[in-house]
Amino acid sequence: MSKAVIAALVERFPDAVHAPYEGVGGDDCAFVERSRIVDVCRFLKEDPSLAFNMSPYITAVDYLGASPRFEVVYNLLSTVHNTRVRLRVKVPEGPEGVVPSVTGLWRGADWFERYCWDMYGIPFSGHPDMRRLLMYDEFEGHPLRKDYPLRGRQPLVVEREVHDIFRGPGPASRD
Repeated sequence: MSKAVIAALVERFPDAVHAPYEGVGGDDCAFVERSRIVDVCRFLKEDPSLAFNMSPYITAVDYLGASPRFEVVYNLLSTVHNTRVRLRVKVPEGPEGVVPSVTGLWRGADWFERYCWDMYGIPFSGHPDMRRLLMYDEFEGHPLRKDYPLRGRQPLVVEREVHDIFRGPGPASRD
């Protein structure tokens, strides 16, 4: 069915979906214009003949030296049709490299978009909680960028109150 998915995307979004190809493992892939990623994903989710009801993961890739430098990769799954599709969005470095958030379509995308921000520095517009996910707030830089210094130093962080995301603020623990 995935060949039909790509064909439907190219037919519906001829100006936004480019260069379809078969990826490793047989998944069908295509490049999508950054400004249209939400429209394309909404179509994939809401069209009953496609029914891509899950976004199992979203990640990023740093192509240091290329232009545009980054890609955000959306791996989508239709549990109804047992079909996968991979969408790739090229993202330039700098302030113009903002990607529209798909958290309004798949709530689980929240964590993946935060991961892309934290590790690569790719911001997502319209995201409900764009803050660091794995690194501490004072961490400088984005450690999965290929230009991140291997022997860099980070600022010393004094002991502070621990904020448990499930139970609220509490005293710092030393166990």
